[in-house]
Amino acid sequence: MFRKIFNFIKKAALWFFAVSIFLVIVFRFVPVPFTPLMGFRFIENTFDDKTVYFDHDWVPLDRISPNLQKAVIASEDATFIDHYGFDLNAIEKAMKANKKGKKLRGGSTISQQTAKNVFLWQGRSWIRKGLEAYFTVLIEIFWTKERIMEVYLNSIEMGNGVYGAQAASRHWYSKDANQLTKREAAGIAAILPNPRKYEASYSSAYINKRKSRIVSGMRRVKLEY
Repeated sequence: MFRKIFNFIKKAALWFFAVSIFLVIVFRFVPVPFTPLMGFRFIENTFDDKTVYFDHDWVPLDRISPNLQKAVIASEDATFIDHYGFDLNAIEKAMKANKKGKKLRGGSTISQQTAKNVFLWQGRSWIRKGLEAYFTVLIEIFWTKERIMEVYLNSIEMGNGVYGAQAASRHWYSKDANQLTKREAAGIAAILPNPRKYEASYSSAYINKRKSRIVSGMRRVKLEY
């Protein structure tokens, strides 16, 4: 009995590793058409009887303004170019802040956020965090930094029903992603902690302050992938 259970678990684990590595390799070259979060939001809005809005238009990285790339690095992950998926200093600071009862901080890098958005569900369970770490290692091994940034900027939520840089640029500024100014790019980056609550254009005083800090931080970012 126990041998059968062990063999089943062993086979399931092997299948999981094989399928996960296969998907990571496929998405190294193929645009990500849909993410678990997109599906969750669709179901959530449907059951809450809210307007179901969905806008997602994949564009290659060379059609996304360098301003937006710099803005998300300055805002979300200052060491993105140099780390191997994890920012240990940010994780340590987040753990200390959380222990002190301060506002919860994630400490997640752009690589971790990409792994979570593309392959996993939302949540804070240890199982999900463990899988997030696993997929983060995989994409750092099989993808380039440019690819991670490309998938990140094409997949993340940037407004209510708005996913990716191109959809966000049109939604907030009525222009393509390659035309974003520094201030506009900072506006999109500024709302990423809660893109369904805040607005990139016609922003609140809080978001405008974040924009200014991000624009200042962008001066220190060099896109040397």
